Amino acid sequence: MTDETCQWQGWREATERALYGPGGFFLRPEGPAGHFRTSVHASPLFAGAVARLLAEVAEELDTDEVAFVDMGAGRGELVTGVLAALGSLAEGLSVRAYSVERAERPAGLDPRVEWTDRVPEGVRGLLFANEWLDNVPVDVASVDESGTVRYVEVRAADGAERLGRAVEGEDAEWLERWWPLTEPGTRAEIGRARDEAWAAAAGCLAAGRAVAVDYGHVRESRPPFGTLTGFRGGREVAPVPDGSCDVTAHVAMDACASGGGELVLQREALKGLGVSGARPPLALASTDPAAYVRALAGAGEAAELTARGGLGDFLWLTRRVRAGA
Repeated sequence: MTDETCQWQGWREATERALYGPGGFFLRPEGPAGHFRTSVHASPLFAGAVARLLAEVAEELDTDEVAFVDMGAGRGELVTGVLAALGSLAEGLSVRAYSVERAERPAGLDPRVEWTDRVPEGVRGLLFANEWLDNVPVDVASVDESGTVRYVEVRAADGAERLGRAVEGEDAEWLERWWPLTEPGTRAEIGRARDEAWAAAAGCLAAGRAVAVDYGHVRESRPPFGTLTGFRGGREVAPVPDGSCDVTAHVAMDACASGGGELVLQREALKGLGVSGARPPLALASTDPAAYVRALAGAGEAAELTARGGLGDFLWLTRRVRAGA
């Protein structure tokens, strides 16, 4: 094998190393929040909505002891917000909190939170994965001039690409079912690894709900050239898998849902959990100016979380898990 051949890898292998290998992007001390803004960072209203959802799950399970599993926990921002919000939402509810993340436990995290790199098995409650699936590495495929679908290989040093061997087996079957490619030059991200990761995570619940929230697409609206990109320091950059940036791609959410579950837009999901971008009544400004200012700020944050063309277009995939099912 020549040195040149060693430089080239499939995107899944290269991304795994760049994000989670030695010195990987997501293992850095600043965490994801140092480079991009998720719904969790946009407003505490998001964590409050997840806390209400957790309380709903506890009520469905008819229990006052429930688990909350934060998948891809970053530096614990969501679990911290959920525990804080529960104090006023569900008095008397006992929560066993887990943060599932490959990075080291952050300093100062609530001692009630169990920090782990494995999904806990057999728990009853809510498993919540906010922008986790998009960072499960995937291979990329493209159609060559003769019509053959081939893996796209990448050179980690600079992000240069070339076509490799033909796609066969389970990956080919996945593409045929979920993202068929026919025209030369068209591309797809092969989401089979994400389907399997989601099924495994949700399967660890003994009872409750598993929810995945991500920017994604469905078969009727697949982008013809894929969505692979990079992020660093709050800006979109070229996806170079050298550990210097996030490497991500939108999720084929309908494929993940094929094992069971319901898909809704984030704006619909949050509305059902009490997050509304409606402005407070103007009369409140004269009767209680401070309350009006607080309500106005909350409405602005809610509007960002539910905005069309923005966070409101994220998809929520919910799978209900019943005991013994």
